[in-house]
Amino acid sequence: MDVDRDNLRIDAAREADRDVLADLLIETVADNGSVGFMHPLAIADARAFWDGALQAAARGERIILCARRGDEVLGTGSLALVSAPSQPHRAELTKVMTTASARGSGVGAALVRALEQAARDHGRHLITLDASLVGGATRFYRRLGYRPAGDIPGFAYKPLGGLAATRVLWKLLDARE
Repeated sequence: MDVDRDNLRIDAAREADRDVLADLLIETVADNGSVGFMHPLAIADARAFWDGALQAAARGERIILCARRGDEVLGTGSLALVSAPSQPHRAELTKVMTTASARGSGVGAALVRALEQAARDHGRHLITLDASLVGGATRFYRRLGYRPAGDIPGFAYKPLGGLAATRVLWKLLDARE
């Protein structure tokens, strides 16, 4: 399925999205997606994560976007705005997830492009991220122009078990875009 650009809307996540986002996080973890959690992920823990993330967004520390078709959330992605005084130009891309039915359709790429624009809008021109090398999204990010900085062996456990290496990637944005 390709992205139907006419019907795909990307906008800020809202408090009302919390339960849908929690379900998407649980689905991603159950599918062995490396997003910082282990399987099985309890609904209370997933909701608590999103409560904290949405509060961070309300404080201006994070941007959380949702890709929607009608009322259905097809995916989400976050941008952590680095607040260190020496790094006001940098943001970290995190928690980019799509529903199983939307994977491979372009929804994830549309989310990343929207997050890149949000980074520009907030004066950030360097984005970093890490992606598992075991069933991770490194090829996806490479197609979007992210460059590898290096690999770290045994970085994190995969949700279904087993240590996996991660690849750190980065992208410089043209602030004039």
